[in-house]
Amino acid sequence: MATSKTGNRDWQTETAAVHAGEFVDPATRASSPNLVMSVTFAPETLTGFSARDEQGYDGFIYGRVGSPTVAQLEAKLAALEGGEAALCYASGVAAAHALICGRLSRGDHLIVPDANYVGIAELARDTLPRYGIEVSYVDTSRPEDVERAIRPSTRMLWLETPANPTMRLCDIALLARIAHERGIRDVAVDSTYATPIATQPLSLGADFVVHSLTKYISGHGDAMGGAVIGRKQELDALNLEATVHFGGVLSPFNAWLILRGAATLPIRMRAHEEAAMEVARFLEGHPQVTRVFYPGLPSHPQHELAARQMRNFSGMMTFQTRSKGTDIASRMVKDLEIIHYAVSLGHHRSLIYWIGTDDIQASTFRHDAEQLRRYRDFAGDGVFRLSVGIENASDLIADLSRVLD
Repeated sequence: MATSKTGNRDWQTETAAVHAGEFVDPATRASSPNLVMSVTFAPETLTGFSARDEQGYDGFIYGRVGSPTVAQLEAKLAALEGGEAALCYASGVAAAHALICGRLSRGDHLIVPDANYVGIAELARDTLPRYGIEVSYVDTSRPEDVERAIRPSTRMLWLETPANPTMRLCDIALLARIAHERGIRDVAVDSTYATPIATQPLSLGADFVVHSLTKYISGHGDAMGGAVIGRKQELDALNLEATVHFGGVLSPFNAWLILRGAATLPIRMRAHEEAAMEVARFLEGHPQVTRVFYPGLPSHPQHELAARQMRNFSGMMTFQTRSKGTDIASRMVKDLEIIHYAVSLGHHRSLIYWIGTDDIQASTFRHDAEQLRRYRDFAGDGVFRLSVGIENASDLIADLSRVLD
């Protein structure tokens, strides 16, 4: 298990997950983190009315600028990722929007994967060009394609590994080195699928790491949030604009729930990986299944990179079936007993969803016919995205058998 830097201490990740950002309350001696719901705070000194005037004040004044409970979560996330600081937002997309729009301006160029999370794909295609930010879509598993896409105006390389829903990986260390050598200021990695238990992108040369906290870090499907982790100086500047001015702040109650979930992240990720490996092997051997994409399987086209870059193969996989996907999905809705047919991922319970290629065409790939063709070659009419929870693998296998046989 990796070591996480917390203040002046080097803690093992399991210890950091429990203790980083937390302390015994000096007034009540409470051992667990407090839930502080107050929107406004009484400052100890005179401060200005604008958030710009509060720079350098280390207390709390107003909930949009900072919250004690959110600050504890930010400290824990920074420790888990080995970063200097973290900023939390109301959702993963809010975190991504804050970073992209907080760092880029009109005339800047952004490179994103040609297959990535639909919320980011739609933001990049439908929204950013209206503000004069140019976007290129690249197969980030091919470093030569990334290098060809770089322009003098390129300011950010956005990576997602493993990618949603293709399970495609990219070499963070290699791409970060290429980007920085070519003058790109920011390399940002959406590491939601991997979590800091599997990969710490900052240690591989990335400048920022982004998480949808709604997924594995919260882990229980009951709190939405997002985070950006990186260097303190850059996040301090980002906080003023992308938090205070954009306003997508995280609720203290959600932060408190995510704090509780993050404490068990290391042991949950071990359970996710253990169950997912058994399920992936079962699916790979099932006559109804044509392909399984799981980084832990030797059959994954980038298994070698996964073994080198990931300390945990996580619980995410996609697979394809011989029978029509929508027919099997209809059976899943009616007949699954343990696995929930539902969107989202990274929860303690297993979730599965049919992602049809026509749906992908209407969202992720609407910008490029050639990229859609390559996706069809990969996915056919679609894929099942399976988020394996922490249930017993034999029960999950029996549940899947009921709809696949």
